[in-house]
Amino acid sequence: MTTAALPSVALLIWGCTIVVCMVDENAGAYPSTTVGYNPTEMTIANATLGEPTPSFACANNSDKCMHFCNTCYNYFGAPTMECLSQLLHHLCLLDYESDMVSLNSTEWCKWGDVSGLYSKLSLCTEEISDCLLIPWPNPLVERAFVDIHTKFFQDCPTEELSDPPPEIVFALVITPICLIPIMVGLVVFKTKNGDGSS
Repeated sequence: MTTAALPSVALLIWGCTIVVCMVDENAGAYPSTTVGYNPTEMTIANATLGEPTPSFACANNSDKCMHFCNTCYNYFGAPTMECLSQLLHHLCLLDYESDMVSLNSTEWCKWGDVSGLYSKLSLCTEEISDCLLIPWPNPLVERAFVDIHTKFFQDCPTEELSDPPPEIVFALVITPICLIPIMVGLVVFKTKNGDGSS
């Protein structure tokens, strides 16, 4: 080995510790990760994809979860409730509202017509919350569902909770009222006769 080749070998060895070296020049590029420092926290940049990976935990490495986590990282710095609010609004609530508006308002009160949309909304909110490791349900999701109910289901008749017809109410109220004097009379009658047994 010549002395001119020594600096090249040293440079090659130093270069291989920084980036994954290509063994075969015909082979594709191997992914390499470089660590960069933000003034407030460490971030990891994926050299193959070119997008930063959040330094906080994400529920799993699925494309959807990573997209949600990266969005929160890029715009909010972490998976905050504000980030969850924005994701729910843009990815779940807007779709649900457009689907509901496409239905006739009389169909809003038919559970068979809206149950699929409602389940899809519920799963969407749960998936995003789970990806960001924010407990589900949470006050934000509950508030979103209350708003949905107020907007779309407030005028729906609630058959299960409506009052029965007045005749039924009268019968249910008057029956115990009439039975009380009869029961008192039986007790007094039995005590006057001295018969303590039934």
